[in-house]
This record gives sequence, structure tokens and C-alpha cells, in this order.
Amino acid sequence: MSTLETHRIWGFCAAFGYLVAAVVVGLGPDRERTRAVAVGAALAGAVVVPLVYLLASGHAQSEVEVIERAGTLLVERATPYLDEPRSVVEVTPYLPGMALLGIPRALLGADGPVVRVLGDARLWCAAVLLGCLWAGRRALGTAPGAAERLRYRTAVGALVASPVVALPLAVSGVDLPLAGLLCLALVLAARHRPVAAGLALAAACSLKWTAWPAVPVAMALLAHRDGLRAAVRSGLVALAGTVLAVLPGVLLSPRAMAEQVLAFPTGRGEFTTPASSPMPGRLLAELGPAGWYAAVGLLLAGGLAVAVSLVVRPPRDLVAAADRLALGLSLAFLLAPAGRFGYLALPVLLVVWSRLARAGTRGLPARERPAGPPAVPALPVPAGGVR
Repeated sequence: MSTLETHRIWGFCAAFGYLVAAVVVGLGPDRERTRAVAVGAALAGAVVVPLVYLLASGHAQSEVEVIERAGTLLVERATPYLDEPRSVVEVTPYLPGMALLGIPRALLGADGPVVRVLGDARLWCAAVLLGCLWAGRRALGTAPGAAERLRYRTAVGALVASPVVALPLAVSGVDLPLAGLLCLALVLAARHRPVAAGLALAAACSLKWTAWPAVPVAMALLAHRDGLRAAVRSGLVALAGTVLAVLPGVLLSPRAMAEQVLAFPTGRGEFTTPASSPMPGRLLAELGPAGWYAAVGLLLAGGLAVAVSLVVRPPRDLVAAADRLALGLSLAFLLAPAGRFGYLALPVLLVVWSRLARAGTRGLPARERPAGPPAVPALPVPAGGVR
């Protein structure tokens, strides 16, 4: 039913892949390898086939063009923002870090099928997501047995093949690097690596301002596990890295950046944002100025409630931190004056992947495992046995 051609192409391919996966599971034996084959079929139909076709044909959502143009502007002018955009397609609603994913197109051009594919921003968005999930799993440690590793790969494959990830991966991919970097940052914070977590947070915060709530969540996790000094060190690294990435855009095009990054996504810019899913904040904003201020007030109240929860009950492990961040982001996406359903892929990835990755703790030393009930010491048995 979608009016977007890219969505319709994806839907046709994905439906066939999901159907094959269902047949494999329904007719095959109930074994882990059967599920792995089914997930492979789903990945082929929902990710590989539509992505390859859309990359080769050049079909994409407008976000891909925006990222690639931003990369070209960054190379040519050191700022990804046009001073006087003439249409909504020329608006860059992202922070300067997102333009880095468009640099391959600026360097390679689009002359020839190979360079056209290699320069496509979707390819690099997917690479950042998958690379971050791989690095996060490595940072947690690997499960000891082949069966555990197969189970994890099957579960992550099912997550990537699900519509919530596969659709944006094939048609736009713009929010996936952000999700991958936030997953990696929380893993590094849970593994007592504050500086590395700060660097991952800086990379995420330089893509979109929606990543900024992750900084206090990671700091709360670090403060609980490693002390206030580690939390502050991670926060300072995240702040410094974000400032370094954003500062050129602020200095070279301050007005254009404020208009396109802040005013446009909240529905207060010169052009109407295409992010118009009928969520509560959007519906309130359509009632007029009073509705817009009501949506912003509810948004700030939700953010304040999550912030208070970080102080009163800080997250204790990776899953708790991911849940808290997902809750804050979900409130933000639901109550923002402008938004779309696709944004909710970010909290879904945080909640689901953190639980899948927790299986990696089985290969960690005992002191790194999640806290559990204390073991009951065994009673000594007399040499002659129990009488």
C-alpha cells in the first residue's frame, strides 16, 4: 500500500524471503540449524536482494541524496549546509558527522555501476551498524561453544532481517549508524572503558542530536560501576569530540545550521519536514501554537523524568542502560512536534540487541558477569561419610 517505490520493491522481495523462511521452519526439523537456514532465507529476501537491486538501480529515499550532497559540500566547502536551500531536498537536518558517510560519493562520483554502488551512502550506513554490533560483541567476550555462537548469529540475523531493521537498511539507512554507535558506547561503558565509551558517544552525537540523551545514560552506568571520576571522564571525552566535529559547521554556517538542524526537524523551519507520522506530538502540533508548546512541554517533562530516574535508580548493567535510553528516546520520538515511525527502530535495536549480546557474558571471567544471587557454600563432609 505504500506510495514509495523503494518501499514497494522492498516489500515484494521481503515477502518472498519471509515466506521461504516460514516454509523452512514449518517443514524442517526443530533444530538450531533449521532456524539458521530460515533466517538466511529471510536475510536474502529482506536485505540482500532488495539492497543489491536498489543500489544497482540507484533507487533510494531522499535521505540518501541528502547525505551524499552533504558529503560533497563538506569536501568542497568544509560545511555540509547550503546557505539558501531552495527546496526541502536541499535541507540537511543532520549534524556534520553524518556528512562523512557521503564522502565516498564525493570522492568516487557516479560514473559507472561499480563506483555508483561503492559510493552509495546506504552501504556505509549498513557497514557502520554491522561493524559496531560486531565490535560490541567482541568487547563483551564470546560464548565458549560453537552452538552458542550459532545461536547468537541466528538471533542477530533475525533482528537484521526483521522489517524494523531491514526496511531502513535497504531504502535509506540514515538512523542505523546512530543505533550501532549507541549500542557500542553502552557496551564499552558496561565493560569499564570510559574513554572508549566517550569516543563512541562523540561519534554518535556528531551524527544527530537525538543521540545526546545517551551521554547521561552512559555516565550514570559508569558512575554506578566505576565511580564518578570515570563517568566525568567519559562525559568530557564525549563533549570534546562532539564539539570538534560540530564546530566547523557552527563557525562557517551558523544560521543555516540552526535553521536546518534545529528549526526544521521540530516543524519551525521555512520548509515542512516530511517526518509527519501521526504520533501524539505531531497531532498536538497540528492544533496550532498552543498545541506545539504543549507537545514541547510534554517532551521536556518526559526528558526530566528520565533524568531524575538516572539519579534515583541508575542503570546497573548493559541491559538496564539500553532500556533506560530506549525509554527516553521513545518518549522523545512520540512527543516531538515532528517525527516518523521509522525512528522507533533505534529503541527497538537497543532493547533487543543488548539482550542478545548479554549471552557473550558466558565467556567472561566471573567478576565481569551480571550480579546474581550468591552461591551457597558446600558443607564439609566427614572422612567417613555422612552417617
